[in-house]
Amino acid sequence: MIELKNLVKRYGDHLAVDHLNLTIEDGKIYGFLGPNGAGKSTTMNMMTGYLSATEGDIIINGHNVLEEPEEAKCCIGYLPEQPPLYMDMTVLEYLLFCAELKKVPKEKRAEQVTQVEEMTRLTDVSGRLIKNLSKGYRQRVGLAQAILGFPPIIILDEPTVGLDPKQIIEIRDLIRQLSKEHTVILSSHILSEVQEICDEIIIISHGRLVANDSAEHLEEHLRGSSKLNLVVKGGEEDISAALADVAGVRSFQTKAGTDGTCAVTLEQMQGADPREDIFYALADARLPILEMKQTAASLEKVFLELTDDSNQSPANGRKPRRRLRRRRSASPEETALDAPETPDTSEENTHTASLDEAEEPEFDDLYEVTLPEDAPAAEDAVSEEPQEAPEEEAAEDKEDAQ
Repeated sequence: MIELKNLVKRYGDHLAVDHLNLTIEDGKIYGFLGPNGAGKSTTMNMMTGYLSATEGDIIINGHNVLEEPEEAKCCIGYLPEQPPLYMDMTVLEYLLFCAELKKVPKEKRAEQVTQVEEMTRLTDVSGRLIKNLSKGYRQRVGLAQAILGFPPIIILDEPTVGLDPKQIIEIRDLIRQLSKEHTVILSSHILSEVQEICDEIIIISHGRLVANDSAEHLEEHLRGSSKLNLVVKGGEEDISAALADVAGVRSFQTKAGTDGTCAVTLEQMQGADPREDIFYALADARLPILEMKQTAASLEKVFLELTDDSNQSPANGRKPRRRLRRRRSASPEETALDAPETPDTSEENTHTASLDEAEEPEFDDLYEVTLPEDAPAAEDAVSEEPQEAPEEEAAEDKEDAQ
């Protein structure tokens, strides 16, 4: 079991994980979803002890990652998004090396390596250098090292990236097989894959937990907001009057067309199916339905609904864009004659100016200096070198001539 308690991770001013509370139970496959930058990989890295949390606790099978790091890490096998491979090793050498790192007993290493090679279909390339393998096979090698030692929890970050369709099916079957004795947590952007193999789905957005349930329950949750799209022959007023008393319809909107038809969008109540009542209501009013289509809920719609930026603010609040500010010219009292004023570090960084600035930034007078009235002209302000006397100059000419 994994428990995340009030987990926070900050990178400077950026809040990557925002007070995340989560419990992951044994014996299930968890799908970890979220948009790019939502904090998925950061959370996984903290769960494995690769990154330290700014605040909060991570408990792995009763071991606090901060207080008992070795005991907690022994419970986890981890495949990061970029597999940690040594390219100049063969597959067999690398897996034996990983088995030693994981403190697999010496007498069991060869047996375990052979077993995970068979599970990940690496037996045929066991003697080849990793650098000569395709991306798909390298991904398998990374998965094999995560399985070595057979830890109770296996965390996989994008495990099917770079695999062909046949390999993806094999890895899915392997994950199902592993779930019989292990808890598996995987992140993926392939929603159909997550929906097919995961028992529970965790969705985070801007570092916050927004959903934790099965795919079926998440779809059922949004099914109440599913919509019916109709094309009806008739006027808006007549159609609105016919639909006003239909049970199961939460709301509807009409839009008149140019051909005597009207487009109708209905939002139905949760658990209701008003299609039959809609048909009879419009038929009684002699308003024929030319088209009726239901927008079914899906995991994709659930994901988009829960991670829609228009419905929520970022975890740390989005700062306004920085805009280029031109520095004022320094006064004579503030400026030395021989050098411009040192730029004030408190000023905003000119390299982070907003890309949508209306005017082109002017850099020519960014550090403009105002000189006193009695200062020499620019052409006269040259470095003065000591001039030689005429006698010394004549002596040097004579020496050069000789």
